Amino acid sequence: MKTKMQFAILTLLSSFFLQAQQQPKGIIGNNNWMSNWTNFKPANTEYNEATNIIAGTIDKDTKLLKRNTYQLVGVVYVTNNAVLTIEPGTVIRGDDKTCGTLVIANGSKIMAEGLETDPIVFTSNKEKADRKPGDWGGIIVLGKAPINTLGGLHTLPFDLEPGLNHYGGQDAEDNSGILKYVRIEYSGRKLSALKELNGLSLAGVGRKTVLSNIQISYSNDDSFECYGGDLNLNNLISYRTTDDDFDFTQGAQININNSIAIRHPFSSDVSGSRCFEVDSYDKIGNTDMTKKMTKINASNITLVNLEENNQGLVRESVYVREDTFFNLSNSIISGFTPFVLLEGNIGNGEVNLAKLTFKNLVVNNCNGGITSEAGSGNKEIESFYNKPEADIQYTNIKNSELFTMPSIKGNPDFRMNVNNTLAIGN
Repeated sequence: MKTKMQFAILTLLSSFFLQAQQQPKGIIGNNNWMSNWTNFKPANTEYNEATNIIAGTIDKDTKLLKRNTYQLVGVVYVTNNAVLTIEPGTVIRGDDKTCGTLVIANGSKIMAEGLETDPIVFTSNKEKADRKPGDWGGIIVLGKAPINTLGGLHTLPFDLEPGLNHYGGQDAEDNSGILKYVRIEYSGRKLSALKELNGLSLAGVGRKTVLSNIQISYSNDDSFECYGGDLNLNNLISYRTTDDDFDFTQGAQININNSIAIRHPFSSDVSGSRCFEVDSYDKIGNTDMTKKMTKINASNITLVNLEENNQGLVRESVYVREDTFFNLSNSIISGFTPFVLLEGNIGNGEVNLAKLTFKNLVVNNCNGGITSEAGSGNKEIESFYNKPEADIQYTNIKNSELFTMPSIKGNPDFRMNVNNTLAIGN
């Protein structure tokens, strides 16, 4: 009986470890979920001329209709707990001259739920040949979820109306609405040498907000930036942003799954653009250290540099600052220098390194693994993370072999190429 019991336990453990080894890496799906609603050639897309102007303040429930094309003029605020509803298929064009920007103020909601076959599009109002990153502002959502700044409330540095520019609070369950099957193109206007708007800025946004199937293309700053808040993010696409793809700060508590950053060496700047930039605070003097530090759980993520033989301005895929928790699992990273860079003051002490987890990864064509910008202790850091149970596999194969169909010229499919799963131990 004892022998049978031992055999049963061994069989169960073997089954468990086999399943663990077979966990899919990178973005997943029975079908290519990037089909139908995305657009990787927005410079070739003809949008209808605007028939309606949106300007000023929206202080009562309002609905935007697919039959109209809207021009977003200046900074438009949704206030007074109003709900802005946008029909599937609606196109909103940001005005370049007035830096059209949409702000969902604290307490209000945006209900932008497109369809896979009929997405909602925010784009430039310029003609096809003239569109470029930073043509207009972007979308800003201000919520009531916790942040870790002193006093629990904060403002964004975007020259917004002082009475409306505030976010933070105590409600992690806060609901700012829905953004689903939405494209945001050519946003991220540069306001000054130190201030640039993002494609989508989420400030103190709570977890009842639905954020899924959003593509941000050609942003002139970050694609997605979270200032605090508590969110579940799914099926996000960042394509050819100038700065970071996913930026998290001010104690953000984020689960991000099944999402992809697609970088190009000529769509980055010299400031140190990364796929993930993760920190807990802008300035420690403005931070309430008794509150939660930033914690990011990222799984089934694909980070890819399109030009395999040209790093250009593309640097590390992940940059992590001190006092930050970051977990990356079941993911594919291809074409960066290096894979991960840790802020110098993180050091190589186990207390600090244990806050960061890297597990079940394919790291392909990366010039360097997990390193510190301090330039010291890198051997110890690599040793800490490259334990067998972490299952980090360093490979050197072409993107065309690693992914199903990575060419942007066609209908791209960045799921792992099933023909190579055995070759890389999936």
